[in-house]
Amino acid sequence: MKIYGLTGSIGMGKSAVAAMLRREGVPLFDADAEVHRLQGPGGALLPAIEARFPGTTGPRGVDRAKLGAAVFGHPQELKALEAIVHPAVQQGRRAFLQRNRSRRFVVLDIPLLFERHGDRKLAGVIVVTAPAWKQRKRVLARPGMTAAKFRRIVHLQTPDAEKRRRADYIIHTGTTFAETRFQVRRLVACLGAKTGR
Repeated sequence: MKIYGLTGSIGMGKSAVAAMLRREGVPLFDADAEVHRLQGPGGALLPAIEARFPGTTGPRGVDRAKLGAAVFGHPQELKALEAIVHPAVQQGRRAFLQRNRSRRFVVLDIPLLFERHGDRKLAGVIVVTAPAWKQRKRVLARPGMTAAKFRRIVHLQTPDAEKRRRADYIIHTGTTFAETRFQVRRLVACLGAKTGR
């Protein structure tokens, strides 16, 4: 089985591309979705997060605003949170790979793929990109987002140009939905041909 990584900066359309890949029958592990599950109502990580960051969880799971305030801009606190979350996500990924071990290829949706050097053991990296103006427009339309917060997030991420330079495959979402879907279908056919799907 070959393992490909899917990544892209905030507002580039990665979630839409991930959904398209799933509709094409590609097994896809979504790291963000796994984190939401682990931190949601009854999530396995709630006791550990509450113990380390008191007052940040409740019946609905993690209060993302409170937890974000506790770790954003505080590197040591962020590391403490990552030490709780990352091993659990890795365990979920291992279970996903085990479930899909008979498949020719799978995709791991990893937002911080390059930032965490997660590209080293992959068969290839798929980068989702869009023009900077479209990225900004999409992100600023999100509830609670501000221009200052957007700048901080972008500053923490590997620049889009660098991601594209290091990519094996690129999906452009600055176009129509139909064109993006065509690119995704072409990619799936390409990966399938490479792996004998």
